[in-house]
Amino acid sequence: MAKSMKDSALRYHSEGKPGKIEVVPTKPHSTQRDLSLAYSPGVAEPCLEIEKDAETAYDYTAKGNLVAVISNGTAVLGLGDIGALAGKPVMEGKGLLFKIFAGIDVFDIEINEKDPQKFIEAVKAIAPTFGGINLEDIKAPECFEIETRLKEELDIPVMHDDQHGTAIISSAGLINALELTGKKIEDVRIVVNGAGASASSCTKLYMTLGAKKENIVMCDSKGVISVRRTDLNESKKFFATERAVDTLEEAIVGADVFLGLSVADVLTADMVRKMNDHPIVFALANPNPEISYENAKASREDLIYATGRSDYPNQVNNVLGFPYIFRGALDVRATTINEEMKLAAVRAIASLVKEPVPDVVNAAYGLSRISFGKDYIIPKPMDPRLLAVVSTAVAKAAIASGVARRNITDWEEYAVRLNERMGHDNKLIRRFTEMAKRNPKRVVFAEGSHENMLKAAVMARTEGICHPILLGNDERICKLADELQLDLDGIEIVNLRHDREEERRNRYAEILCRKRAREGATYDEARDKMFERNYFGMMMVETGDADAFITGVYTKYSNTIKVAEEVIGIRDGYRHFAAIHIMTGKKGVFFLADTLINRHPSAETLIDVVRLTHHAVSFFAYNPVMAMLSYSSFGADTKGSPVRVHDVIRHMHENYPDIVIDGEMQANFALDKKMRDAKYPFSKLNGKDVNTLIFPNLNSANIAQKLMQEMGGVEMIGPIQTGLNKPIHFTDIESSVRDIIHITTVAVIDAIVQEQLKK
Repeated sequence: MAKSMKDSALRYHSEGKPGKIEVVPTKPHSTQRDLSLAYSPGVAEPCLEIEKDAETAYDYTAKGNLVAVISNGTAVLGLGDIGALAGKPVMEGKGLLFKIFAGIDVFDIEINEKDPQKFIEAVKAIAPTFGGINLEDIKAPECFEIETRLKEELDIPVMHDDQHGTAIISSAGLINALELTGKKIEDVRIVVNGAGASASSCTKLYMTLGAKKENIVMCDSKGVISVRRTDLNESKKFFATERAVDTLEEAIVGADVFLGLSVADVLTADMVRKMNDHPIVFALANPNPEISYENAKASREDLIYATGRSDYPNQVNNVLGFPYIFRGALDVRATTINEEMKLAAVRAIASLVKEPVPDVVNAAYGLSRISFGKDYIIPKPMDPRLLAVVSTAVAKAAIASGVARRNITDWEEYAVRLNERMGHDNKLIRRFTEMAKRNPKRVVFAEGSHENMLKAAVMARTEGICHPILLGNDERICKLADELQLDLDGIEIVNLRHDREEERRNRYAEILCRKRAREGATYDEARDKMFERNYFGMMMVETGDADAFITGVYTKYSNTIKVAEEVIGIRDGYRHFAAIHIMTGKKGVFFLADTLINRHPSAETLIDVVRLTHHAVSFFAYNPVMAMLSYSSFGADTKGSPVRVHDVIRHMHENYPDIVIDGEMQANFALDKKMRDAKYPFSKLNGKDVNTLIFPNLNSANIAQKLMQEMGGVEMIGPIQTGLNKPIHFTDIESSVRDIIHITTVAVIDAIVQEQLKK
């Protein structure tokens, strides 16, 4: 919430526990016996096993899921040679990305050594600790020697991401761009501007894909790298051209592909116009590309364009590759990351854009169906399918090329385990946040003078999640903001009781009265209701004056539910609406319903809950596998709520056979696939991992949700309403700022989808 990026960044890194990563125990450690097993004397047993067979280190230690991010700080993120210690925040950040995208643990290692030989010896000395090594931010040409030597002399995967990350992602984009233009890679003329580690690796990988060296021209800051120059190091000599061109402007004439890994604004629109038909321009300089998106698109209509930026189509982002490449390599205990594995990653990433995109990703980008084309040649970083698709491809390539020390035979089971591994982090809400920031909506916060809601609104505005509208007394809100040192710039405040809102109150009352006229509503009653924040705020959404509404920190949810039914109404095809909570923990992602709305649901109500929950889970890019819970299983009790659940299951199986659901069953059978399959092999859930739990009533659902939350170890998102005609979402009096921000993010996603459905 700080006013400047500098202040925000410094506070982010320093507040609470300094830095971005920590070490967390993975085994019990509360008793003396636990400690005797963890350390002396019990620890001697795995030590002796490893002494006899080094491979067992993967069984008894964290080695198999541990990567070292190692740098000497000589080429840090465009900051240059700032030193090993100054580069540490970047290395911690890389560790964070490994963890949140692929579940890989990281120790960041900053080595204060610029001599390549000494650096190599230092890395070799600590290598036994790790299952893989990610070299980072090491300047060229030293990085070439360092990576080559370490790959030759170590028996674990080593990759300099600055070289190969961009190469892999841009290669995937190039494959798809060439397919769209109908060109073959062996025929195209390529101009590369930049001659550093990344440019060199990209060009070599393009050649591996089929590009011909004689069709490639590389430029550095002095012009074309030519056989006529005498100032070239060995790396640049490899790319020296015999063509009679000396400048980028000369080289670009008739080119099919431009790859920029250099500086901003070196490529002009006129140069792009001189390229061949259907040119491909990858302008990857950051933060400002070699030619801006606007200038590039204005230069010609047949252009395919990509940058390294997230605010334009086709972002070449290394995070599409390195977490999943190392994930696949670690899981088969690969001895290296070879060309076959890199090419497998390229093809897997390229192939993903040909598949139907999940609704949750579609909703985030342009409010239209994303499909393979000029503006979608590279997957979106938030695409949840990347983990399984790329990691599996890399693991298979490692096995096929003979560098794997561990075999995988059940690839479906492997994909399931990958998704389970990622269940313990907040990847889901992070993905939602990125989606919301791409298309922020107008969100009304009912209780603008409540401290937590005010803080959440300001933070949501600062993060770009939404355009907040605060309901409440403007003087009181401004005074509270001053006390809390919050910046209200860009935030609208609406005092619904003020005389200046009389016209809007009257207009809303007329609309509500007409809508409810046959249900006994009168204009006077409706006008009186417009002095209440929930009625007024929901009418803002109903009339299009806002896109979503957040309420609940002052009001009992039961009262709010009644207002929502009256003002907003329930979706066609249903007679009820419901709420779900999303819980992410070590066992994965689980959807719980109904956790807020229906106190004593009938069978009819539960059928609506099941259908609505199935739709919601599918929207969030998960395949719903649903268990209806009870205190007994499959007809064991013939009285009370189990009978009602039993009837619901029968109805679902008869009328919605494509929905994967079964019950009634006890929670332990729902969550323990092996035990369930053994005792109830007839179940429709046989062989499947349940991710959605439908409770028999609000009492049990709410208790379970609160219990899971308080026991710790889970990230909670909710309640998320499903079934109303407009995005109305609820909090409660215990909601923290973080909880409200999560609900706000979901409300924005809801509004995006509502808008999309109208098109």
